[in-house]
Amino acid sequence: MKQNWETYYQAVKGRPPHETLLKALSIFDAEPLLDRPRFAVDLGCGDGRDTVELLRRGWRVLAIDKEQNAFDRLLDRPIQRDLLQTQLMCFETLTLPQSIDLINASFCLPFCPPADFPHLWQTIVTSLNPGGCFSGQLFGDRDSWTVYPDRTHHTREQIQVLLKPFEIEWLDEKEYPGGTAIGEEKHWHIFHIVARKIS
Repeated sequence: MKQNWETYYQAVKGRPPHETLLKALSIFDAEPLLDRPRFAVDLGCGDGRDTVELLRRGWRVLAIDKEQNAFDRLLDRPIQRDLLQTQLMCFETLTLPQSIDLINASFCLPFCPPADFPHLWQTIVTSLNPGGCFSGQLFGDRDSWTVYPDRTHHTREQIQVLLKPFEIEWLDEKEYPGGTAIGEEKHWHIFHIVARKIS
C-alpha cells in the first residue's frame, strides 16, 4: 500500500506537537540547564509539527524524512533555521550521529519494513546518550494494517523486549476502531512510548 503523503500533510496541517514528545520534553525540563543546546533527532518529521516545538524550545534538531515534500513544508514554516539540519533518508538505510539526547519518532516506525526494523531499532538505541529519551509510537499485532507486509507490528511482549535498554517513563496501549487523518477506516492498536536509556 503506497501512502499518499501529500494528502496526509494537508490533513494534519496546523496540528499541535504529539503528546509523547511533550511528555519526553517535560523530563528534560525538570533537569538543570546545560551549557549547550540539547540535541534531538526527529525521525519521520513530516511537515514538522514536532520539529517546530523542539526548535521553539531551543533544541538543536536533525529532522529526517524520506519525502522531500516534508522538508519543503517544514522550511516554509517560521522556524529558527540555525538550529536545524535536514536529511533525506529512509529507515532501511538509516544512520545516525552519536550523543543524541532525544530521538522522537511520531507514528513513523511502523512504516519500516519488518526485515529492516532490527537494524533501525539498534541504531536508535546505540545513538542515544545514557539518560537520553525515545518518544514515539509502535503499532500492535491487532492493528488493521498488519495486512500490509511492508509494515512492522509488535506484540506487547515484543515491545517489552525492545525496551529492555530503557527505563519506561510512559507506555500506553490503546485499541479502538477509528479512522486515519485522511479519513480511511482503521482499527488502531497502538503503543505510545516515552522511555529513557539506562545509564
